[in-house]
Amino acid sequence: MRSLAIPFKQVFAHASAVRAQTESVLVMAASETGNIGIGEGCPRQYVTGEMFQTCEQFFNEYQAVWATFQNLEDINSWLETHTTEIDLNPAIWCAVELALLDLLGKESQKSIETVVGVPELQGNYQYSAVLGTDSLAAYQKQLQQFVALGFTDFKIKVTGTIADDVKKVEMLNNAHVTNVRIRLDANNLWKTSCEAIDYLHQFDCPFLGIEEPVQAGDYAGCKQIYESLGVPIILDESFLRLDQFRHLEDAPKAWIINIRISKMGGILRSLAIAEQAKRCGIPIIIGAQVGETSILSRVALTVANTFRENLLAQEGGFGTYLLEYDITDRPLMFGKNGILAVSSVENGHGHGVVCRS
Repeated sequence: MRSLAIPFKQVFAHASAVRAQTESVLVMAASETGNIGIGEGCPRQYVTGEMFQTCEQFFNEYQAVWATFQNLEDINSWLETHTTEIDLNPAIWCAVELALLDLLGKESQKSIETVVGVPELQGNYQYSAVLGTDSLAAYQKQLQQFVALGFTDFKIKVTGTIADDVKKVEMLNNAHVTNVRIRLDANNLWKTSCEAIDYLHQFDCPFLGIEEPVQAGDYAGCKQIYESLGVPIILDESFLRLDQFRHLEDAPKAWIINIRISKMGGILRSLAIAEQAKRCGIPIIIGAQVGETSILSRVALTVANTFRENLLAQEGGFGTYLLEYDITDRPLMFGKNGILAVSSVENGHGHGVVCRS
């Protein structure tokens, strides 16, 4: 296990953090035959409560047990009996799980989809543009780049300065994007639902959803905002585990779940959450932590592909648009119109990505 800090080409800011480099952990799993599996996780103190030091402690405590795993059943068995431990350490467990699944795929010469029992990747993947809390001048430049690339789906990070936020939405609406879809992301900006409602009523624009308007876990406040505005609430920091469906099941139309593989605790738990969301009639977004490498971008495709019929949007895939370099030989990233074609994915075993030595 090691930390990973790749510089960004530009600083990315939102209401909860400002980042200039990746803050990830990498885990490698090696077999006696010489294969190496690799996994990535993104610990975030304000999302999962994790720091590098807590990841290191968790890894050191259990690595000897994980080294004995031989197959998917071993991983599933440990996952089922260590729910509490994974709930407290989802990002580092994600890195471990992905490394083990990658290794199982390479050992058996199968894709990760075959290893976990879901359909093989096919078709294209449409990504959203994400606009940070930059100055209006920087925002305009970033917006022009996304529009030139052909994006139609946008997420705007809210700053808390109403004049700037309204102006940013106006700038996007005036960019003449056909069939534009706009989501707002507040990153837990407001303390109460009343503050959020007063602020959001000042926009004259239909939004697809509003992400994390109030404090993480304030489901009642979110529901009040939905009832006042009629706009679904996107849950990110407020949704990490299966047992949190109990807060949503009485009003499924009020919610959209943002599934980020790292914060959910790996691909197996992400698939389970996406399956339960489908049963409940709650749409999903496949999200990404800022600064993810092509490893997490690749495994996110597995969940997006499996639940296409319930997928509202997909985020991430920035690769070397944001990172100074990626850890894979061929960065996995969107292209024109925000599309990543399945042909971009290496037809290999495990994750199918080749990491630089």
